Amino acid sequence: MFIAILTYKKPLSEVDNYLSAHREYLAKHYAIGDFITSGPQIPRIGGVIMIKANNRKAVDAIISEDPFHINDIANYQIVEFTPTMFCNEELKTIL
Repeated sequence: MFIAILTYKKPLSEVDNYLSAHREYLAKHYAIGDFITSGPQIPRIGGVIMIKANNRKAVDAIISEDPFHINDIANYQIVEFTPTMFCNEELKTIL
């Protein structure tokens, strides 16, 4: 399991120019089953994506498709972790 922490490198006005394409990218990876949850940070300085992937190489390939990455809009900090506790059993089966 991975968490991608995005930090914007550009002003929000420029971020917003790519937001629609970024949301299409997110929708694609939710449909495939790569993403568990995502959303903007508060305050809006970036975002967070929880990613289900087998390894860091797969995560890097997924991130390489993000319009925010392609257009140098955000930096990405990737954190790998092993989930060991869950709020319910249904979530455990998803992960």
